[in-house]
Amino acid sequence: MRHRRPRQSSRVIARAVGTTGLLAVVLGAGVSPAMAAGKSSGTPTATGYSPDDDTMPWSPQNDEAPLQHQAVHPTVTAKAQHGGMTPQQLSIPAPTGKYAVGTFSMHLVDKTRTDPYVVANEARELMVSVWYPAASTSGHYAAPYMPSLSGASFLASRGLTTQEVSLPTTAGHVLAPVDTKLGKLPVLLYSTGLHSDRSMGTALAEDMASRGYIVVTVDHTHDASEVQFPGNRVEVNTMPSNAHSSVTLNVRADDIKFVINQLQAIANGKDPDADHATLPKGLAGAVDMSKIGMFGWSLGGAAVDTSMQLDSRIKAGADLDGQFFGSAPGKNLNRPFMLFSSGTHNRNDDSSWRTLWSHLTGYHLDIQLHGAAHLSFSDNEALVPEYARLAGISQSQLQQQFGTIDPDRAIEIQRVYLAAFFDQELRGRHSTLLEGSSSSYPEIGFVR
Repeated sequence: MRHRRPRQSSRVIARAVGTTGLLAVVLGAGVSPAMAAGKSSGTPTATGYSPDDDTMPWSPQNDEAPLQHQAVHPTVTAKAQHGGMTPQQLSIPAPTGKYAVGTFSMHLVDKTRTDPYVVANEARELMVSVWYPAASTSGHYAAPYMPSLSGASFLASRGLTTQEVSLPTTAGHVLAPVDTKLGKLPVLLYSTGLHSDRSMGTALAEDMASRGYIVVTVDHTHDASEVQFPGNRVEVNTMPSNAHSSVTLNVRADDIKFVINQLQAIANGKDPDADHATLPKGLAGAVDMSKIGMFGWSLGGAAVDTSMQLDSRIKAGADLDGQFFGSAPGKNLNRPFMLFSSGTHNRNDDSSWRTLWSHLTGYHLDIQLHGAAHLSFSDNEALVPEYARLAGISQSQLQQQFGTIDPDRAIEIQRVYLAAFFDQELRGRHSTLLEGSSSSYPEIGFVR
């Protein structure tokens, strides 16, 4: 799999501490280490290349949204330049569960590991966001999808301005108290696509939180195009030119194991945040360490299997259209696993999926979302079609990148089937949706 070389940016992209994080100028428009602030300078130049098979549309090299085109309508640009238009408000679908959603971010430092992507002998650092059911959101502001500077950079990478487009506000309210009436809550971890930002899973994460889960979305530092830490320090993609996907997945699995350890610390009443940032009230008593699942998109989906091989505390996993690499899929796995693919991808045409399938000894299923494409399993599904006209992206280009399924419908179905799977495997709530075809969701096919 070849990781596409990140495009150079003229500015450092920033993420506000305590928010949900920012979009990595949607998955591929990175900044070079020489342009980054802080200790990223002097590290190896980011190339985003990996010498593995990259010939398929579901390969991680495709984990980025369509590039902007120059055919933006001139009257649109003129109105924006002269202040004659109201910015178009972008959105992601609201959560569908019955609970309000809280969120916060944590800065975590693993002092037992050095970062494999930097020259200096430095401890591995991560930023994560946590989503959970909130008892009340009164007095707690809704977290932005990304802060203003990063939002402007993101829009500029798409040929847009803040005068033309306003980015979403999430459903998560910062540091809202946890709904302790629900008792201990099952935990889900999320790993995103190659060089992607953790916010790419927001639509799924906040929905699962609204259904009564604690969801932790993870940024994999120096694999992601950028990650901002406290003190306005930005770390960028510094993966070496000879990086193999199997090695990348091992790093991600180590990250996930470390994050689970920090969740255990929270459950034990400790605050693992490196800067001792405040945690939401009621969190410690809500973390159920006996019910942990994981899902991921693309390379993050492959990381689910690798992480489950490394850490038996992960009781169930779901891969969203991710190709597998390395030796992990060739090892037996006796815990529940769901393969969830786009309309042109399943184990019939992906040998890595066939290998994994033959080694799944626990409950497993392979479902396919007809009409969807690889990018349909990220927040790009919601965002890109909304700004496509302004960016000069044609309908045919949208269909090539996202398939023919309606964006809201694609996200709805992903939410429903993820919830059905994890409710069944972590909560013991059997779902007939997982038994076979449903008239309510005819877009789902079962690969037998």
